[in-house]
Amino acid sequence: PYWANIMIAISLAIGTPFFVFFGWLSDKIGRKPIIMAGCLLAILTYFPLFGALADHANPALSKAIATSPVVVTAHPDECRLQFDPVGKAKFTTPCDVAKSTLVKAGVPYKNVAGPKGTATITFGKEAPINSYDASLPDAKEKSAVFTKAFAEARTKAGYPAKSALQGINWTVIGILIILVIYVTMVYGPIAAMLVELFPTRIRYTSMSLPYHIGNGWFGGFLPTTAFAMVAATGDIYYGLWYPIIVAAMTLVIGVLFIREKNHQVNIA
Repeated sequence: PYWANIMIAISLAIGTPFFVFFGWLSDKIGRKPIIMAGCLLAILTYFPLFGALADHANPALSKAIATSPVVVTAHPDECRLQFDPVGKAKFTTPCDVAKSTLVKAGVPYKNVAGPKGTATITFGKEAPINSYDASLPDAKEKSAVFTKAFAEARTKAGYPAKSALQGINWTVIGILIILVIYVTMVYGPIAAMLVELFPTRIRYTSMSLPYHIGNGWFGGFLPTTAFAMVAATGDIYYGLWYPIIVAAMTLVIGVLFIREKNHQVNIA
């Protein structure tokens, strides 16, 4: 965490001035082209960028994925969609326990159909690990056994409990800077663009309502939605489809329906 925080701080320090730069540039060439370009770049490059980030920040994980693939064997009907926006749902089946454990550990897996009532996790050529039903009275004891077996199998298969990164990795910082720049391309011009979209008499409501729906609801649901998507598929990158789809919606709507109003403020 220490070196991760240091690298994030460096990338933010380098990338933050681009808020000012793209705000200035939008005064020259317009808001819409820059925002649309930022969305398009995110759509095209999120998957390769995050893949490269994993390869350079945690190469042991990438190696383990290639050499010791993980399989979850369970009946599909007993694997629930683990979407819990209010934190009240209980996912207690053996399949749910196995998948949530793997997702929280950052370990990708393949789903294979199996018999009802059981679920196993297999790391490469290691012996399968039996999951458990978290709703039963003996769940606490079985959880301890499962957790120990999971940790041992993960270590034998080469999956790291955390990144072994020690020191600054400039490739990682470069990738983080690119991601920050994507944000600045959208947020640098967006305040001016929102002001220019609406006349003064309705501007506060017209800006506030969609802005907070977008950030509060769409943005707020990102962690929960991404977790559910990853748990369902076993692909640790699958959750990226959520921001990519949102960016694609923004791009299509922006290109087709939003007019450029640079320096055309309506004060009516």
